[in-house]
Amino acid sequence: MPHEPRRPDPDALLAQVQRAGRGRLKVFLGAAPGVGKTFEMLAEGRRRRAGGEDVLVGLVETHGRAETEAAIGDLPVLPRARLEYRGQTLEEFDLDAALQRRPAVLLLDELAHTNAPGSRHLKRWQDVEELRRAGIEVWTALNIQHLESLGEAVARITGVRVAETVPDQVLAEADAVELIDIPPAELIERMRQGQIYRPDQARRALQGFFREGNLAALRELALRRTAERVDDDVTHYMRANAIAGPWPAGARVMALVGGDPGALQVVREARRMADALKAPLLVLHVETFRTAEGDPDPVLRLAERLGATVETVLARDIPGAVLQHAAAHNATHLVMGRGHPPLWRRLLGRTLSGILLRRATDFTLHLVPQPPGPRRPPRWRTPALPAWLGWAVPPALVAGATAVALGLDGSVPEGALGMIYLVPVVASAVALGPIAGVLAAILAFLAWNILFLPPRYELAIAGPQDIVGAIVFTIIALLLAGTTGGLGRSMRAATARMLGLRRLVQLSRRLGAAQDRAELMEAITEEAARLVGGASCVLLPLPPVLGQTAPDLVVRATRPIDADPDSASLAAARWAMAHARPAGYGTATLPSVAWQFRPMRTARGTVGLVGVQLSAPLDATADRALEALIDQAAIALERQDLMEERAIAGARAETEALRTALLTSLGHDLRTPLTSIRGAIATLRTAGPALSEATREDLLAAAEEETERLSAWLNSIIGIVRLESGQVTPRREIVDIAEALRAAASRAAQRTGRQVALDAPDTLAAPGLDPALLHQVLGNLLENALKFSGPDGQVAARARPLPGEVQIVVEDDGPGIAPADLPRIFDPFFRATRTDRVAAGSGLGLAIAHGLTHAMGGRIAAASPIAGGHGTRLELRFPTP
Repeated sequence: MPHEPRRPDPDALLAQVQRAGRGRLKVFLGAAPGVGKTFEMLAEGRRRRAGGEDVLVGLVETHGRAETEAAIGDLPVLPRARLEYRGQTLEEFDLDAALQRRPAVLLLDELAHTNAPGSRHLKRWQDVEELRRAGIEVWTALNIQHLESLGEAVARITGVRVAETVPDQVLAEADAVELIDIPPAELIERMRQGQIYRPDQARRALQGFFREGNLAALRELALRRTAERVDDDVTHYMRANAIAGPWPAGARVMALVGGDPGALQVVREARRMADALKAPLLVLHVETFRTAEGDPDPVLRLAERLGATVETVLARDIPGAVLQHAAAHNATHLVMGRGHPPLWRRLLGRTLSGILLRRATDFTLHLVPQPPGPRRPPRWRTPALPAWLGWAVPPALVAGATAVALGLDGSVPEGALGMIYLVPVVASAVALGPIAGVLAAILAFLAWNILFLPPRYELAIAGPQDIVGAIVFTIIALLLAGTTGGLGRSMRAATARMLGLRRLVQLSRRLGAAQDRAELMEAITEEAARLVGGASCVLLPLPPVLGQTAPDLVVRATRPIDADPDSASLAAARWAMAHARPAGYGTATLPSVAWQFRPMRTARGTVGLVGVQLSAPLDATADRALEALIDQAAIALERQDLMEERAIAGARAETEALRTALLTSLGHDLRTPLTSIRGAIATLRTAGPALSEATREDLLAAAEEETERLSAWLNSIIGIVRLESGQVTPRREIVDIAEALRAAASRAAQRTGRQVALDAPDTLAAPGLDPALLHQVLGNLLENALKFSGPDGQVAARARPLPGEVQIVVEDDGPGIAPADLPRIFDPFFRATRTDRVAAGSGLGLAIAHGLTHAMGGRIAAASPIAGGHGTRLELRFPTP
C-alpha cells in the first residue's frame, strides 16, 4: 500500500501564522558586556539603511565608549522621553513616539532594562512586545546572564545574582538570534585597555565578574543556548515543510521503554550516552491496546529524575509510532532493550528490534542487554488464581460441552456438534489466556473425534473429509484462542484503567471539596489508609526557627487516630523531608522502620509528607495509586496555601488602602477645620480690640461651625468603627416611615436651605426599626443627594409599599456616578469622582448608611445614571410584618 504523503505539522503552521501579523525580533546575544553586541547591531543597521530601509535608533546605551558612539554614524536617533521622578529628570525610551514614527527597523538596546517609574511598562522587553504587536521590526541586545532560567546558574558561577531578567519565552519567540562571541582572553584585554569600562570600574570588574573562568563558563552557556535555538529552528523548519527526518545537524538520543525489568537499565544507558554526546534525551513509551507487560510508571519517573523529556503515545503499530516520533523530533540515536520476545517472533523476525533494524535505516540503533534475573511469568497465568486452576478449568469446560453434546446426539448432525466445542475454547482463552485456549482446543478436538465422528470411540481420521475437518477445526480453534485471549486481556486492562481513572477523579473531587486544611488532611490519611490497608499519617513542616538547619515536622492527621509514628520512623521522616525523597520501610534509607514516608512535591518545593505503615511491599497497582494520591494531595495543599496567601494579601491590601484613605481624610478633613479655627483664634488674639463687634461674632461663629464640622467628622469615624466591630445593636420599635422621612427632609432643609420633594403616603406599613438609626440613614442619604445635585438641583424622596417590605427612594438630578465607581460607593473613605471634581467630605456617609441599614435587617442599593445620562438613585428596603 503506498504511503500517505507527509503533511506539515499543524502546530508549526499555527506558529507561522501567529508570527505573520507581528513585527520580527532579532536578538544580538552575548556572553558578557563588551563583546560587541551593540556595535554589531549598529553596523548592521547602517548597512540596511544604506540599502534604502527606514532604520531608526530607538535607544542605544554607549556607556561612554567612543567606538559605540561613532558606530551610530548617520542613523537617525529617536529623542528620549523625559520623566520626572522624586525631583530628578530621567531619560527613557519614548514608546509612543516610536509607535507614531513606525520605522521599518527599530534598534533598541539592553532588552533586560527596567524602565523608569512613570513609564507604560515595567520592563523594556514589554515595550518590545508592544512594538512587535504594532508590526514594527525590532533589533535588540541581550547578555546571557539576563535570561530568567539561568539566574541560579549564573549566581553559582559568578557569585552575583542578576536583578534584571528577561523571560525565556521572549528569546524563544525571537525570529533570529545572532551570537556575538569573542574569546575570554581578548575580552579581558579590551577591559584592561579601557574599551568597556572606565579604569576604576575596570579594575573592580576584573577582580570580580570578569575573571577568565567566569567568562569561559558564561561563554559556554551562550554557545549552548544558541545551539539549542538553532536545533529548534531546524526542527521547526522540518515540521512546517513536512520534511522527513532526521537531519544530522546535532545528536539527539531517544530511548524506548516499557514496563519490563530491563527498561530501567535502558534509561540509565541512554542517559550516559546523551551525556557523552552532550545531547538532549527523549524517553518514549508507546501504550498499546494490549495488556502491558509491566508497570512503566517507575521507569518514566526515573527518566524524569535524570532530566529526560518523557512522552507517552497510544498506537497499535509500535514500530511505526517509534519511527514517526523519532523523525518528528529529529532523533539520531535510538536506544532500546534486547528483551525476551517469544520464540515464534524471533523465528519470524517479528521482534521490535528486528523490525527497527530493517526499517530504521536513518537512525543509529543501540540494543541494551537484558539484566540478569528471573524471567517474567507467562502472561496467561492469572496471579489471583492458583497455578493448578489454569490446567483444571479447560478439561472441566470440555467435559461440560461433551455432556451437552451427548444430550443432543442423534438430533443434531455430527458436524454441528463440533461447534459446541468452540464454546470451551473461547471461554478458556478469555478467562485464562491463549495457552489455556490451545489446551481446550486439543481436548475438544479429541472428544469430538472420538465420541461423535465415525468410527466412534476411537481416534481416526479416515478420509479427506476428516482431514479437512480436523484442520479447519484446529485453525478456527487456535485463531479464536489467540484472538479472544488477547481481547479478554485488553478488556481487563481497559476495565482496570477505567476504574483507576474513576477512582482518581473521585479522589480529586474529594480533595478539591475540602473546606479547610484539617478536612483536607483527614481526606488524605483516610484515602492512604484505604490504599495500603494499614495506618497512615500526614506530616507538615513547622515554620523554621532562626539558626535552624531543617524545619521540624508535626503530625497533622492520622488514620486511625492513635497511629503515631515512633521516634525511629520520625527520623526517616525528617530525612525524607530534607532530601525530598522517600525514606523508611522498603526504601534504601532506614528500611528497618515500620513506616514509609513519601514527599509531597510541588513547583515550590516539598510541602509535606504522607506516611504509611507497611508490613509488606506494595504491589504495582497500589504503589501507582498511592503516588497518584500524593500528587493530588500536593496540588491540593499548594492550592490551599495559595488561597491563604491570596486572602492574606487581599486583607493586607485592603488594610493598606483603608490606612491610606484614612490618612488622606485626616490630612484634608481634619486640617481644613483646624486651620479655620486656628485662624479665627489668632485674629481675635492679635487684633481683637480693634475689631468691630460684628467681625468678632463672625469669627466666633466660623470657629463654632468648624468645630461642629470636626465633631461630626470624628463621630463618623467612631460610627464606622463601631459598625465594623459589630458594636451596633438596633433597638427595634414600630416606626412611621412617612413621618421619619418628613423629619429627615425638614432637618436637611434647615441645614442647607433647600427643599426636598416628598411623596410618602401615611398608609404605609410600619416596620420594626431603630428610629435613631433610621433617622441617621435618611439624613446621610439626603445630605449626599443635596451635595451632588448642585445649588439649583432637584432632590426627591418617596416611599412605597411592596409585597412584604417597604421601599424608600432618594433621587437627585446631579451628574451621576461613573460606572467604575458605582460598586465602591458604600466603601469607607471612598469619594466618587463626578465629572471633573471629587466632592468634599469624609467619604463615610454612605458607608455608615450601608452598615446601619444592614444592622436593621434592610437592604440598600444604588443606580446611576437614571435619566438622560445623569442622576443617582439610592434605594432602601425594609421588611414589614
